[in-house]
Amino acid sequence: MKYGLFGINFGPCTDPDVSSEVAIAAEAAGFESLWTGEHVALPSPQAPPSPVPAETPFVDPAVALAYIAGQTQSILLGTGIIILPQRNPVVLAKELASVDVVSKGRLLFGLGVGYIPAEFEALGVPYAQRGARSDEYLEAILALWTESQPSFEGEFVRFSGIDAMPRPVQQPHPPVVVGGLSNAAFSRAVTRGNGWYGFALDAEATARCLEGIKAANEKDPRPTELGGLEISVTPRGKVDREAVARYEDLGVDRLIVQLRPRGEETPLEAVDRIASGVGLTAS
Repeated sequence: MKYGLFGINFGPCTDPDVSSEVAIAAEAAGFESLWTGEHVALPSPQAPPSPVPAETPFVDPAVALAYIAGQTQSILLGTGIIILPQRNPVVLAKELASVDVVSKGRLLFGLGVGYIPAEFEALGVPYAQRGARSDEYLEAILALWTESQPSFEGEFVRFSGIDAMPRPVQQPHPPVVVGGLSNAAFSRAVTRGNGWYGFALDAEATARCLEGIKAANEKDPRPTELGGLEISVTPRGKVDREAVARYEDLGVDRLIVQLRPRGEETPLEAVDRIASGVGLTAS
């Protein structure tokens, strides 16, 4: 089992000193990866399905990970997730390739389609098109990352006769991790992703999602060249060795634990508590 920490760009980690301390401590404790969340804008006042109040600050994922890259040596840096249909794919390809370059090849590109209509409305992006845009934007980004003379012709994005350097360090490109709990997300992960990411799931919900992924693979088999599908989950509930064993038995490859200090606990103390709970060496 690999272990990540979720929340390196919001909450206490909005403070760059705190995010730096947490990143260094997580790397020393043996965590494999650090993950950002994303919301460009949130409904104010908060209303379902918004997960947090609009006053919650989120540092842009690329900015946060580029900063953390300079504070660490080997820990992987994941976007968990970027809301892909809200982004210009050509600009995003440049931003994320730049993160991979300054981190010397440590980026994990996690993406999702989003689920808050008000956020899409504020950005002028049609909510109903978010799935189709995501599929097309991903193809365009991969073209920019992998083709010697990038070109793409789609409904929402098209380009040719251009280039966008630098290319990512990782070849053929940084791993693509598809987030989401819908049948469309399962299919997207199976046919286009290197991994799948399920957020805030207990073991039972994880099992149901894995059945959904299996069904998606039966309907539209995974391309051989993609290899195996890596499974990442942010667990719901207490995370200890017993819980880890349940997820491991299901075939989960990575647990991405939320960094949530308890009571008067500091973020660094939270890192040590989580590391101890899953059997890593506390920093």
